[in-house]
Amino acid sequence: MERFLTKDFLSGLMFVAFGLGALYVGQHLAVGTPVRMGPGYVPRMLSLILLALGVMICIVAVISGSEPVERPKWKPITLVTIGIVCFALLFERAGLIPALVVLILISSLAGEEFKITEVIGNIVVLSVLCTLVFKVGLGMNISVVQGIW
Repeated sequence: MERFLTKDFLSGLMFVAFGLGALYVGQHLAVGTPVRMGPGYVPRMLSLILLALGVMICIVAVISGSEPVERPKWKPITLVTIGIVCFALLFERAGLIPALVVLILISSLAGEEFKITEVIGNIVVLSVLCTLVFKVGLGMNISVVQGIW
């Protein structure tokens, strides 16, 4: 049973699951032939490749062994998820920069070390970069700070 609870085996199973899921979702698409490809040809081939890779990874993991799976670390998972949800809720109501500030502050609490100077640096750099990329560069119609810009 220990050979089946390794990182490699479980990642191979994940590949298999995604491959099967993609085959199921794309089953209604016409495949066609290699010369006259239909809309389902490339998705079907990629799904089969993913499925084959997953099976090979599982077989290699069972034969050669791998690292056992660690217990999940719930603090980072929970705090990063909460940060993303807060970002999504604040983005339209408060704007890009306030949403980024909350996301970075909450997500920074997930780490082992919390240094306020590094967090403030991250906030400044990411706020400037996101504003330059999304508002200035791409010209997206988003508010940087609601009611101001």
